Amino acid sequence: MAGRIRVLVVDDSVFFRAAIIRALSADPGIDVVGEAYDPYDARDKILELSPDMMTLDIEMPYMNGVEFLKVLLPQWPIPVLSVSSAVHRAPDALQAGARDFLPKPTDRSPDGMQKFSEELRRRIHKIAENTRNSQYRVPLPQTQTAAVGEGQFEGFIALGASTGGTQSTAKILRAMPRDMNGFVIVQHMPPDFTRMYAENLDRDCAMTVREANDGDYIEQGVVLIAPGGDRQCEVVRRGGRFCLHLYHGEKVNGHCPSVDVLFSSVAKCATGKDAVGVILTGMGADGARGLLAMRKKGCYTVGQDEKSSIVYGMPREAYEMGAVCRQAELGGIASLLLRYVKEMRK
Repeated sequence: MAGRIRVLVVDDSVFFRAAIIRALSADPGIDVVGEAYDPYDARDKILELSPDMMTLDIEMPYMNGVEFLKVLLPQWPIPVLSVSSAVHRAPDALQAGARDFLPKPTDRSPDGMQKFSEELRRRIHKIAENTRNSQYRVPLPQTQTAAVGEGQFEGFIALGASTGGTQSTAKILRAMPRDMNGFVIVQHMPPDFTRMYAENLDRDCAMTVREANDGDYIEQGVVLIAPGGDRQCEVVRRGGRFCLHLYHGEKVNGHCPSVDVLFSSVAKCATGKDAVGVILTGMGADGARGLLAMRKKGCYTVGQDEKSSIVYGMPREAYEMGAVCRQAELGGIASLLLRYVKEMRK
């Protein structure tokens, strides 16, 4: 976090939402970028605003704060300060991933609210400092607009990620020029998140980014993100071109869509020079076997290294079973892909 700390305030109480915003706005080092009244509103604001941090109530309509943390943090690892009257749920919030817990004041007198405001600001700065030191968030570079170059390479990039992958994937995509070969992405993410994630990336990337539909062709300059939910995503050949087949299927490795399903389908329908496989940060082993199948087919495969991974699970499994041609830190993966595509286009 460089500069002012950008905070999203999430609370269904009009009184406390206003009190928290007022307290944080009084600090010149904090910028309240938005407010939300329930987890679904918060989900939209997170994808729209990309805050550095969030304050989160526990007792809210539709979904409580603890459940929201369990759904959100594996996909979007944002530092969270839980602010709630439900003190008995503090251990649950911390176990679900909140960085700290601050009780709402029972004393709403001016003195009581002043003490609460001071402690709130102190906790926000403490979390921000710890976040800087732990490199919790992955910095995103400016979009690279230089063209890849002319050529006839019609191949595509298949990318899979899980925990921490939203930011890692964004960093790669924001470095891609408008004429880059197409991407197909499976990111473990709940329903509805993928559409908004794609829309958010589309605003920031030179390539066109959208949530995939069944039958979409993989095209130069387009990124297709498999929708979260109950459909698997495969690549198939149709009329000499590659397109996507989305179908209702069982979970594989506990996921739908599954990275293994995507990578395995690529290995079945593509030749060695048709596709590149990339596996990024994530918990578990989804994607490792599929990436190995791609490498055995002759595809170029890349895995994120341990140092730059938020969770070195999926990339580790792929690396240890020999599925990775080249392991690289996150900041170098975009360069590897651009260099490979330029060579193929010569």
